[in-house]
Amino acid sequence: MSSFDPDNLTWLNPPRDCELRDGHLHVYTTLKSDFWQRTYYGFTPDTGHFLHRGWAGDFTLETTFRGAYGMLYDQAGLMVRKDENCWMKCGIEFTDGAKHFSVVVTRGHSDWSAFRIEHDFDLISVRVTRNGDALFIQYRTDAMTEWRMARLAYFPPEFPDVSVGIMACSPQREGFLAEFTDFRLGPPLSRDIH
Repeated sequence: MSSFDPDNLTWLNPPRDCELRDGHLHVYTTLKSDFWQRTYYGFTPDTGHFLHRGWAGDFTLETTFRGAYGMLYDQAGLMVRKDENCWMKCGIEFTDGAKHFSVVVTRGHSDWSAFRIEHDFDLISVRVTRNGDALFIQYRTDAMTEWRMARLAYFPPEFPDVSVGIMACSPQREGFLAEFTDFRLGPPLSRDIH
């Protein structure tokens, strides 16, 4: 499946506003929108914006997007979710004054990994492939020709039925704009990592 088909996608926590224009989905976030569970901070927000559909078994999920980043923790990307206690989100997050590739994996408690992308870019593509008990997370900016690995994460195989889609959050402001240019979902491309 490709494109933002409103008949096949549903919002968890609809954003302040969203608009499909020339095939691109423009998402404007609400204040204090975020996904996190407990670790370090102690809070449990489940208020982020997640446009999703169900999927059973293995898959490859991909999107390309840009964001008007400027405030701490502005973020956009992809999400795989069983429920509020079992999910993964990945994409670009604005922290320490720069764009970082960020992955949060939650199984009761959230963990967070992030690294700064040192070169300038406008668009970034993010890909998540599920194979059994693993999520293989990759990225490629418009300044790159090859996909790079960001993380290989465990995801419980006893949950074959999940929700998958795009997400955007802005814990510290309202109106962060994320523009998604496409959305692709289908069977897993490969089990290859290298």
